[in-house]
Amino acid sequence: MKSWDVAVMGEIYTDHVFSGFQHWPAPGEEVHAEHYLRELGGGAVNTACGLARLQRRVRLIGLIGEADRAWFETRLEGLGVSAEGLRSHPANTGVTVSVSTPQDRSFYTYLGANRHLTELLDETVVHAELIAARHVHFAMPLAADLARRLLPVLREAGCTTSLDVGFSPDWLRDPANHETCRAVDYFFPNQAEARLLSGDDGVEAFQQWATSMAIRHAVIKLGASGAVAVEHRGLLRVAPPHVDAVDMTGAGDAFDAGFIDGLLNGESAEECLRRACICGASCTTRIGALDGLPDSFSLRSIYEQTYGT
Repeated sequence: MKSWDVAVMGEIYTDHVFSGFQHWPAPGEEVHAEHYLRELGGGAVNTACGLARLQRRVRLIGLIGEADRAWFETRLEGLGVSAEGLRSHPANTGVTVSVSTPQDRSFYTYLGANRHLTELLDETVVHAELIAARHVHFAMPLAADLARRLLPVLREAGCTTSLDVGFSPDWLRDPANHETCRAVDYFFPNQAEARLLSGDDGVEAFQQWATSMAIRHAVIKLGASGAVAVEHRGLLRVAPPHVDAVDMTGAGDAFDAGFIDGLLNGESAEECLRRACICGASCTTRIGALDGLPDSFSLRSIYEQTYGT
């Protein structure tokens, strides 16, 4: 028996979300936000909370500054996630400023304690925590040498794995990391990240790249256009539900949670994509990445309205 359904390891931030702008500011121009939110953030937190909302047992592992520990513990508890897997570090918690419109968003990031994630992930005690999960999701640019050592250990322990490196151009451009994309069970780039890998905007170009690299399972997140899975027999496309989006922050991380939830249920690729699109779309209906995450009842209700029973 595994202790956790999913162990989520990755970058953790304090998010400062500014939204409701009429237009993007030109250089030197000041614009005023309609809304502001301070919230827990980072792909690891967002995906872990998305899975917890879907009644999954989640272990969240990462680094935060000691001064923020009480806030993280209280907020995570309210979201159904334990903070026991978080390690305090002398460095400050990472910080991300998100400037968001309903159509898109930009981020300004300070890595902080996240700079030491690779060191943490190399610890034996962390390996034991990961092995105790059915599925391990990495929300971080996983170092190639560490991936070579760790991923076979997880596979031998019966863990499936997934990877979302976020927008990490240097990591994506480095051929040494393509082996990591091939070694994980599921790879989750968005369209901009897929372009960096294939050199082209089209999903067909990414399909060619993924096939040539022998990627096991790749899914491209396309925002309001839904998602595409690269399958052996071709491309599998799924459209998202219609929602009134107000903030794109965390939508891709929520997508990951929905997809992983489907995997744990043993669902088909199409079913996993549908769940993922619902979670990603629902996330955009509230400011910040966490308040719009759907629970199991909401997911089922939106599913029936969008795709039928």
